[in-house]
Amino acid sequence: MRHVIALDVGGTGMKAALVGTDGTLLHEARRATGRERGADAVVETILAFAADLRAHGEEHLGEAAVAAGVAVPGIVDAEKGIAVYAANLGWRDVPLRALLGERLGGIPVALGHDVRTGGLAEGRIGAGRGADRFLFVPLGTGIAGAIGIAGEIEAGAHGYAGEIGHIVVRPDGPDCGCGQRGCLETLASASAVTRAWAAVSGDPEADAADCAKAVESGDPAAIGVWQDAVDALAAGLVTALTLLDPRTLIIGGGLAEAGETLFTPLRAAVEERVTFQKLPHIVPAALGDTAGCLGAGLLAWDLLATEVSA
Repeated sequence: MRHVIALDVGGTGMKAALVGTDGTLLHEARRATGRERGADAVVETILAFAADLRAHGEEHLGEAAVAAGVAVPGIVDAEKGIAVYAANLGWRDVPLRALLGERLGGIPVALGHDVRTGGLAEGRIGAGRGADRFLFVPLGTGIAGAIGIAGEIEAGAHGYAGEIGHIVVRPDGPDCGCGQRGCLETLASASAVTRAWAAVSGDPEADAADCAKAVESGDPAAIGVWQDAVDALAAGLVTALTLLDPRTLIIGGGLAEAGETLFTPLRAAVEERVTFQKLPHIVPAALGDTAGCLGAGLLAWDLLATEVSA
């Protein structure tokens, strides 16, 4: 059965699949990234995982994978196939495409940025299906974005397009790791809500999910923390939709798991702020934590289609 290898590499775990021609997941597997062992060990883990997936395909699907796609965090040069930098994995300038191609017997390999790859899947087969222009914004440890145009993701001239988390929404706000103050992700990411709620509630173990539950139970302190985050998020999103005019705005990541506890006030806050702009459909992501893996499979199939047409 014709298939490709799809790998989504995260800071703590890796998700992988063998993906059929119609996007069906023929086999799924997970493995720890093991970043505590250092960058070289992480790279070797990725290569070994891919090789194991190739062997599984040969044994159980009757043939080896025809291509591979891998999504990684940090700065990625997709054109050259280099994982340039990832703070949470400790690597710099890893020629991942070449290393994987060599380990996998010379098959074509596509390398992508994790958020843009997840956005590709959400746009084509998830919550943005049918939208010619969309913006995918996952609210996790930080906030990133993927700009979808006609079924493709716009990476920008240098691969940095979509970094909505570093729009300054409150110039007098908290310091950000990027060097600015008041960036969106310092105020509206899942980790920002966790920090704020832990401080207000006095419980150092409390997190964003606990804050959402307290909001649902009517806790005024939690409502205050939540509304601050929603207001900041709405301000950042209105800046993004002013620039990009997406038809659909897809919100994912840990904070989106709060469902309408997030989406009802967020839609209202965005609507209050728009003037001449057209309101996009604001919808939750549909693919959950499989988006990166599914997107990596799409990258692999796209690469094969490109090679055939060339």
